[in-house]
Amino acid sequence: MRHTVSLKENREFRSLYARGKNAAGVCLAIHTRRNRLGVTRLGVTVSSKLGGAVVRNRVRRRVKEAYRLEENRFAKGFDIVVVARGRAVGAEFAALRNELVRLGGKLGVYR
Repeated sequence: MRHTVSLKENREFRSLYARGKNAAGVCLAIHTRRNRLGVTRLGVTVSSKLGGAVVRNRVRRRVKEAYRLEENRFAKGFDIVVVARGRAVGAEFAALRNELVRLGGKLGVYR
C-alpha cells in the first residue's frame, strides 16, 4: 500500500470508535475519522470469535488486499478501521471488495 500506513495504537482505535463515523454491512463494518496528518491510516480488526489464527489472518489479508486494489480511490487524510464480521470468513473476495467500496462511499471516504 503506497499511500497508507498502519493504525496500530489501541488508543487510536478507541478514539476512532468513540468519535468517528461508522457504517456496517453484512461482512464488514467501517469506522472513519479525519486526521490531520495528510496520510491515510488503515487498521483491520478480526475478532477471535471468527476462528483460529489461520482463519483470522486470511480474512485480514483479504480485506487489506481489497483495500490495496482500491487505495487510489480512497480519500487521503483519514483514519479507517475495517472490522470483519462473521460472514467475512466465507465470503467471496469480490463481495468483500464491493462492500468495502460501498461502505466507503456511504461514509464519504471513497471517490
